[in-house]
Amino acid sequence: MVVQAKKRELKEAQRRKKQLEERCRVEESIGNAVLTWNNEILPNWETMWCSRKVRDLWWQGIPPSVRGKVWSLAIGNELNITHELFDICLARAKERWRSLSTGGSEVESEDAGFSAADREASLELIKLDISRTFPNLCIFQQGGPYHDMLHSILGAYTCYRPDVGYVQGMSFIAAVLILNLDTADAFIAFSNLLNKPCQMAFFRVDHGLMLTYFAAFEVFFEENLPKLFAHFKKNNLTPDIYLIDWIFTLYSKSLPLDLACRIWDVFCRDGEEFLFRTALGILKLFEDILTKMDFIHMAQFLTRLPEDLPAEELFASIATIQMQSRNKKWAQVLTALQKDSREMEKGSPSLRH
Repeated sequence: MVVQAKKRELKEAQRRKKQLEERCRVEESIGNAVLTWNNEILPNWETMWCSRKVRDLWWQGIPPSVRGKVWSLAIGNELNITHELFDICLARAKERWRSLSTGGSEVESEDAGFSAADREASLELIKLDISRTFPNLCIFQQGGPYHDMLHSILGAYTCYRPDVGYVQGMSFIAAVLILNLDTADAFIAFSNLLNKPCQMAFFRVDHGLMLTYFAAFEVFFEENLPKLFAHFKKNNLTPDIYLIDWIFTLYSKSLPLDLACRIWDVFCRDGEEFLFRTALGILKLFEDILTKMDFIHMAQFLTRLPEDLPAEELFASIATIQMQSRNKKWAQVLTALQKDSREMEKGSPSLRH
């Protein structure tokens, strides 16, 4: 008995030693990466960001201390939003909140096309959605340290883009940016991110374009995972059932937060294509389980992924996904499908008359 107890102790000590060594190795690797990003890459961003070395380092995950800076640079600011513009939009949002709480209904000239009811619904939805954003973290809810920041960014955005307003799912994107950037820079990144074609198609609920994205996804699904693709078809499991939530929140609601941030890292590098490549990586990782399920169980599984999803396994799975079909890359397949869709619209008698 004593011998067995000693053996167990020794085993436990070895396990702890191994864990400690692994933690030290990870910390050292992050420390080295931070130095490389801060001293070599960020000062020479324009010339270095697309180099092989940086792309490889990027794939391994951006260290949290430089993540915000890298995301900002990679997302860019095509909209030329300034901190001053954010302050103006925020002041307008605060004015509107005050007006709503006192029962006022004045309409500003630039909002003339949007009813007071629409704007009120948008602001009410923000309040409700904030309470449901990363509830386990307890930092975005009423009284939490980031509640007001999240409220400010979403309110300012509805004033900056009244034509889009607030759409469910936006709060998760804004929250992830707030965790990595200060408020004004998070707003700039948020507005530019939502202005990308894929995000705009989903958040404006452009059905035609969303269907085109799903069709492009299915081209690569069939190419990479033919057996699972056939199983989904047989069970009538269409991409909208699981993809909409993944794309709307850029995986931040569906995956553990640290893993979602790693997905964001490469999404900032590769653009929308990586969102669909990630989806295929998830499907490949769970292919054996999914092929044994029926429609209901597959839909339930994909809308509530396992909480302990291992990052390295998922990234290994994503790495095997080829985003090339008959020598055409993602962008070429998407463009061809968009062209077909436009031609069908032109040719449709119901749309001509």
